Amino acid sequence: MNTIPLGQSDLQVSPICLGTMTFGEQVAEPDAFAILDRALERGVNFLDTAEMYAVPARAETYGATETILGHWFARNPGRRQKVVLATKVAGPSRGMPWIREGKGMTAADIVASCEGSLRRLQTDVIDLYQIHWPERHVPAFGTRYYDPAKEVSQTPIHEQLDALAGLVKAGKVRAIGLSNETPYGVHEFVRLAEQHGLPRVASVQNPYCLLNRTYENALDETCHRLGVSLLAYSPLAFGLLTGKFDQSGTTGADAPQGARMARYESVRKQRWGRPEALAAARRYNQLAREHGLTPTQMALAFCYTKWQVASTIIGVTSLAQLDEDLDAWGTPLAPELLARIDAIRWELGDPAL
Repeated sequence: MNTIPLGQSDLQVSPICLGTMTFGEQVAEPDAFAILDRALERGVNFLDTAEMYAVPARAETYGATETILGHWFARNPGRRQKVVLATKVAGPSRGMPWIREGKGMTAADIVASCEGSLRRLQTDVIDLYQIHWPERHVPAFGTRYYDPAKEVSQTPIHEQLDALAGLVKAGKVRAIGLSNETPYGVHEFVRLAEQHGLPRVASVQNPYCLLNRTYENALDETCHRLGVSLLAYSPLAFGLLTGKFDQSGTTGADAPQGARMARYESVRKQRWGRPEALAAARRYNQLAREHGLTPTQMALAFCYTKWQVASTIIGVTSLAQLDEDLDAWGTPLAPELLARIDAIRWELGDPAL
């Protein structure tokens, strides 16, 4: 895989990024080290984490994923210089008071969270520092509509940018990004950066997969025109698009018990656990098989080949899963198959938005 520029930044990243939120919950440290080693050997130079990880989020595992990455860097001198390291500052608390006491995300919160991440990661600089979800109220994580009555924003975007600019100036962050953002949010961050000479966002990390293509409803144009790269997360829809739940469903004795969807009730209560999401996944998975592909191959190739996607974030719990995901790179999707995919979306929409 050749590396590509991330937005208008100086970062050069592989078009596949290793997401690490399973490290510290489903994946123990020795297994995480093996996955990291293999990913690097196979050309992945881009790692993504967050202060709130591992997932599902618990007070006991807060910061565990960053800590594991820090241990990997410490054990393998020189590895830190070979990867582009991305992490995130959590937005306002979503039922996670252990992250911070206040309900917002102040400039001081951003700085304090960055310092904590640097310590856990055992590094002097974060290559891409992202706001995990907006400080203001937005329709995200399964919420369909914007409701101005729910607005509780306390820290203007300009103030957030000033805090991030201070981290860049101090040499603690190289580039900044957003996550779970809207067209308005991306545009406003870019507008204020250009108006006030502040760091320009390089990327937005949003869900993008066969079950959730809402990025294509205006945000793709925004990012294309503004030069902001998409980091596509959940390309396999928490396992729904691998086909492993097609026969068993997500619960019961026959469901794969090691999978997040079967293992954690909190995950099933989210957008990926909707009955409509599983029904749509079964349609896509059958379509893949009809065209001689595995569901995983088709779902990943959909992201790997889309012009909208700069880098696809894969999350794995084993070396076998990692190799399967990486082996899907280079899989072509015929025009007639893409037309069938679009037809299913026209019929079923985005059930996991």
